[in-house]
Amino acid sequence: MEKFIQIFKTPDLRKKIFIVAGLLVVFRIFAAIPIPGVDPLRLSAFLQSSQLLGFFNIFSGGALSNLSIVMLGVGPYITATIIMQLLTMIFPKLKEIYYEQGEIGRTKFNRLSRYLTLPLAGLQAYGFINLLISQQVLSPLSAFELFHNIVLISTGSVFLVWLGELITEQKIGNGVSLLIFSGIVSSLPKTIQGIFLGFDPSLVPTYIAFLVLSIVVIGGVVFISEGERKIPVTYSKRIKGNRVYGGVSSYLPLKVNQAGVIPIIFAISLLLFPQFIAQIATVFSPDLSLRLNTLVSKVLSNQILYSAIYFSLVVIFTYFYTAVTFDPQEISKNLQRSGGFIPGIRPGEPSGDFLGKVINRITLFGALFLGLIAVLPNITQIVTGIQLLTLGGTALLIVVSVALEIMKQIDSQLVMHEYEGF
Repeated sequence: MEKFIQIFKTPDLRKKIFIVAGLLVVFRIFAAIPIPGVDPLRLSAFLQSSQLLGFFNIFSGGALSNLSIVMLGVGPYITATIIMQLLTMIFPKLKEIYYEQGEIGRTKFNRLSRYLTLPLAGLQAYGFINLLISQQVLSPLSAFELFHNIVLISTGSVFLVWLGELITEQKIGNGVSLLIFSGIVSSLPKTIQGIFLGFDPSLVPTYIAFLVLSIVVIGGVVFISEGERKIPVTYSKRIKGNRVYGGVSSYLPLKVNQAGVIPIIFAISLLLFPQFIAQIATVFSPDLSLRLNTLVSKVLSNQILYSAIYFSLVVIFTYFYTAVTFDPQEISKNLQRSGGFIPGIRPGEPSGDFLGKVINRITLFGALFLGLIAVLPNITQIVTGIQLLTLGGTALLIVVSVALEIMKQIDSQLVMHEYEGF
């Protein structure tokens, strides 16, 4: 409570919090404006019949649940970022921009990702509209109406990317993550209401066990998210003029969950991809589109098979994303340039090999943890038989991760303000 009061006593921090809150309110207003011609009952039934669309609704910040003009959320931007990071493994020039040009290179990389967002948003909007028309959620559209909706939805997605950047500039959490976070939190009252309305006195022990396990799972998420392996680093002494530099010991923190929630986003994007392909195929062959839709539905409607595929993809993408974002040899070179070394390990390539082995071992635990959290809702529903009780899952991981990130950034700003006052 003391820290909470201190936040609102700090003028700069208070102003930033109000700006972020105002931008989130703008997002929720746009998320409540539907596109024309929506059948709400059919839409609700359709979303409940597809777990993948439920996941996509999470990443749209809840905007898909009423087919708002920002129904795609920041999904196209996330997909564009994933594609750009994949391309760094193919094109050396992109890798040089991302890794070697520092902050300027990251700015260029993000700009290219934003350019790619618009065509991806148009493609996803076209696929979704055709899917919704085929399910009679939307009434049939003329060519002009189809084009109008595609432009409207694509513009909404680009608008959210801009909104996310405005939030990020306030340095109170990542803007894209906060938009997703606000959508998840906004659905909590409705979920709690549904649990109370469907309350069964005979299942009280189940509810109590669920509550206890929820606390344990949240504690586990925090523990793994904050867990890290500290590699000791010693800096050699250097003499410049009459001064001695270096000679201190520090450590290099390697997080257990180095990839965050990105592998889950990767996995969901890949699982959604066959449905988009099936919808786009309607342009060439409606029969082929129908067969592809049927095949995809059969595979994903099997909960055990779906959970196994989802778990495997999350584990694979955790290793992949860690390999893309964490280069042991580059870190070893940077340590060597600054006069640092790991005690007992030769500087240069041997240090890189050592860091590579360590990160591979701890990533195994992070990957298995992410995979388990991802499929935990399915396991909970199978065991309890209650659809509203979903333990764990992507939403929980995002909420906890974003809350921790916000807490750290606010703490750092409070510390900086205290130093400035001193």
